[in-house]
Amino acid sequence: MNQVVSRDVWLEARRRLLAREKEATHLRDRVNAERLALPWVKVEKDYVFDTAAGRKTLADLFDGRSQLIVYHFMLGPDWDAGCTGCSFLADHLDGTLPHLNHHDVTLVAVSRAPLEKVEAYKKRMGWDFPWVSSFANDFNFDYHVSFTKEQLAGETVFYNFTPMDSAEGYDELPGLSAFYKDDAGNIFHTYSSYARGPEELIGTLMILDRAPKGRNESGTMNFVRRHDEYEDTAKAQSCCH
Repeated sequence: MNQVVSRDVWLEARRRLLAREKEATHLRDRVNAERLALPWVKVEKDYVFDTAAGRKTLADLFDGRSQLIVYHFMLGPDWDAGCTGCSFLADHLDGTLPHLNHHDVTLVAVSRAPLEKVEAYKKRMGWDFPWVSSFANDFNFDYHVSFTKEQLAGETVFYNFTPMDSAEGYDELPGLSAFYKDDAGNIFHTYSSYARGPEELIGTLMILDRAPKGRNESGTMNFVRRHDEYEDTAKAQSCCH
């Protein structure tokens, strides 16, 4: 239990923290500006995805808009269910869709699992956001969120922009990527983020950070379960570290 003090002492401590919170907000503003200033890379490769509406190219996934956000959802071809951490994040996506779409942004989840597995898990979770399969292309490998057995058998894999000990890796890892399509149809890769990078998308964590006990975790998101599994504490913990 924390120290219990008078209101005046609490107010003094809260004002000190407020100053730090303002510093963090201003730093976030500067980081956001640097993110927007990043150079872009033209996407030269053709990718075709399996979707509930048939096969679609990367350009098709924009759905008539100029900006595309891809969440790299950890659901591999041999997996029985999606990653608990990715599922936790995905629980927050549906409510954003009308706002993103109105702001010229399309959001799509991409997994390497075949479409039938994607659709089955999406139905189980009750989600509506677009979710497509990259099983038939190299998209996940090119954006460094999927790894072959041969890669994992080596000493390192390339993840989060740096070599990572392959013993710490999985065949699938989480991430988020952004793309822009100009009027001529050219597509550019503008941004990617991995590991805990997309954490700010998880509104529940932001709320917990302000609760008296915070996240109350002994490891990164180790308290998380799929939303239909909280009765069963024996289920696997989050695989997003």
